[in-house]
Amino acid sequence: MLEDLDRRLLEAHAVDDRGALIQLYQEASGAARSVVARNFYLTHAYVYALEAGVPEADCLRKRLVEYGAETPD
Repeated sequence: MLEDLDRRLLEAHAVDDRGALIQLYQEASGAARSVVARNFYLTHAYVYALEAGVPEADCLRKRLVEYGAETPD
């Protein structure tokens, strides 16, 4: 499963598919085996969402705040 996710992430990066990257990094955060990895992947999803200007960015930031990986306003 993780190998498939890695492959899909690499493919999305190769074609700069921001929508796919947001979704795939969220998927990776859910599959992560540690808190550090979860927050790492979720941060990537958040950054790509910010760059794409999609409303998902707000929800992703809230999750990061809940996890203690981002400071509240």
